[in-house]
Amino acid sequence: MAPSPGSDVLPSVPPAATDGMTQATMVKKTAPKSDYKPADVSPQRRVQRSFAVRLWSVRHSRFLEWVYLRFSAMFLHLHPLWKAIGYGRVEAPIKFVEKRVKGFMFDCRMCGQCVLSSTGMSCPMNCPKQLRNGPCGGVRANGNCEVEPDMPCVWVKAWEGSRNMAHGDNILAVQKPVDQSLRETSAWLRVTALAASEREKSRLEAGA
Repeated sequence: MAPSPGSDVLPSVPPAATDGMTQATMVKKTAPKSDYKPADVSPQRRVQRSFAVRLWSVRHSRFLEWVYLRFSAMFLHLHPLWKAIGYGRVEAPIKFVEKRVKGFMFDCRMCGQCVLSSTGMSCPMNCPKQLRNGPCGGVRANGNCEVEPDMPCVWVKAWEGSRNMAHGDNILAVQKPVDQSLRETSAWLRVTALAASEREKSRLEAGA
């Protein structure tokens, strides 16, 4: 009996149709069509990428941590400028720069809730399962991903990178689930706005 419309049961695939076809391709071909298409998360795209720059970033995590601390301090120093112009107005140009810089360095997915400084400069959104609090139970013996055998496990690299960082134990902090409404927004501006708010709050409390 053919599956009814809207059924979750995938149609059977003839054995002959599987020749030379990966499991990911089979699932993609047989899965029901959906209007929701997350940006840049296709397994095929990641398999085809070179991981050289991403792995370089992990190996040099301590240096990048040093750079990030100074960069974030500079961004916070510019808070009056962002506020005067309007955070909403500077969002587009800052996001344009952020997406390209972090995309090149970390294969950033622009989740808007960057935790690179807490995960050894290894972006957890590169995990096919998008796990935010450590690896799954399917890490291969060679340290590669169970879903994408050619890709080093994001969380294995995160742990390695964190061991080189001054604040590497931040990797033990439990991360909140991803807020999908913040996708494709600037984490740089969001962190700056939150830090500025906390700073103003501290000053008010100190002056009270």
